[in-house]
Amino acid sequence: MIDFRYHIVSLISVFLALAVGIALGAGPLKETIGDTLTGQVEALRAEKETLRAQLDETQGDLAAEGAFVDSASDRLLAGALTDRRVALVLLDQVTEEEVAALTERLEQAGASVSATATVNSTWTDPALATYRRTLAGTLVSYLDEPPAADAGTESELAEALVAGLVGADSTAPDTLSENASSLLDVLAEGDQALVSFAQDVTRPADAVVVVAGTVAADDEPTPSVAATTVTYEPQLALVAAAARLSEGVVVASGTRSGDDLVGAVRADDDLAAAASTVAGTTTAGGTVAVPLALAADIAGRSGHYGHGEDLTTLPPAVQLPPVDRTPALPDAGGAGDGADAPTGDEGAQPGGEG
Repeated sequence: MIDFRYHIVSLISVFLALAVGIALGAGPLKETIGDTLTGQVEALRAEKETLRAQLDETQGDLAAEGAFVDSASDRLLAGALTDRRVALVLLDQVTEEEVAALTERLEQAGASVSATATVNSTWTDPALATYRRTLAGTLVSYLDEPPAADAGTESELAEALVAGLVGADSTAPDTLSENASSLLDVLAEGDQALVSFAQDVTRPADAVVVVAGTVAADDEPTPSVAATTVTYEPQLALVAAAARLSEGVVVASGTRSGDDLVGAVRADDDLAAAASTVAGTTTAGGTVAVPLALAADIAGRSGHYGHGEDLTTLPPAVQLPPVDRTPALPDAGGAGDGADAPTGDEGAQPGGEG
């Protein structure tokens, strides 16, 4: 009997609570709850409309800016890089459209692209660390100025690639030196080639543009993973080598935020002072900024360009002196290529057909 009474009391309590809830919901609290929910919905709708209007305005401003820069590109770029030769170094996934757009802008500025080099995944694959270390030991023997003994594999490979791209024959400055050709041959040979070239490289570059690939939305890592796994040390070594061995270097990225290699360069005080960066090269303004930034960098005025705090959209215009490619006089003994020419046993360099 006691258990049955408790059961009845419990049922009565449940139904009583339901009745009170229904009564309050249909009576005194109905309008209060309804008004609160309606107000929240209207506020969210208004916020959505405001954000949409701001987005439309921003897209309109960008389109107008792009149209203006595109129409003025010939005037902006004319003579900026007259007779300069530029090597494009592509990292990660850079689309053909991006490469074509940058090439077109460089040519508008009077430059020519001497090489388009794609750094393959083998450059950073952890499983190939031993292979890269062995290869680097071979490559440094071809460098006119080998890096410090404690430079590390990443720096040695970076120096080898840049030296191969910019190494000119001192007696024939329009051709690569034999050592430079050998460096590029070794880097590009075999099934585990570290670098691929879009065309044969026969002329040395004066300057370098490093193009960082854009991560696809579907492949973007979560913040927690990115914070622990993303490192730009191999890429930063390339930028440092380009800054040291070439007349000028620009690091370009399609992302407007700069949260990639561009951001890593800007965060490094030494590199930020030695190299220039451009974010947002998927826009007309970004592609025009690259040749202008490179010209300014060659003139000793490195800078960082894009959209954001403390950034300007377009670099300052500079007037570069004419390119001097006067051949050096050969040594009295007829050494020809001087320091670049291998002697003795070095004549049997792998891939060194020059």
